[in-house]
Amino acid sequence: MYTTELSMVFALVVSAFLGAALGLERSIAGKHAGMRTYALVSLGSCLFVIVGTLASFQLSFFPGVNPLQIASSIVIGIGFIGSGLAVFRGEHPVELTTATGIWVAAGVGMACGFGLYLLATTSTILGLVIFSVFLKFENSVRKRWSLSSQGGKNGE
Repeated sequence: MYTTELSMVFALVVSAFLGAALGLERSIAGKHAGMRTYALVSLGSCLFVIVGTLASFQLSFFPGVNPLQIASSIVIGIGFIGSGLAVFRGEHPVELTTATGIWVAAGVGMACGFGLYLLATTSTILGLVIFSVFLKFENSVRKRWSLSSQGGKNGE
């Protein structure tokens, strides 16, 4: 997978930029976690996968060494970051989209770490679509629902 250190650096750079792209939308939306947070999560995840993969090659004579265990540990660790972002205001949770976006950034970084750049890029694009296009659709549906609900109450 990694024939040179340059290919590892490429994976790190791609993961950081893809993570930053996801975080930029969150920054524009005024959320707590933005470009730097997303870029660092993606970069860190990529780095852990690269180190884990290289370590598994070096320790291949030890049974039970598996880079996928590192990937699962990343997912668990990112869950802690996400739980710190997701807070309650009154009875309603806020920042859930940002918290789950952090998980996507970790996945993007892991995909880059495993050399799956098309998967990482596609996931980034889909994440951006979900952040922006789905938000507009969701807001449109909420407005229509709210207007129809208010119309029914006022008309009775």
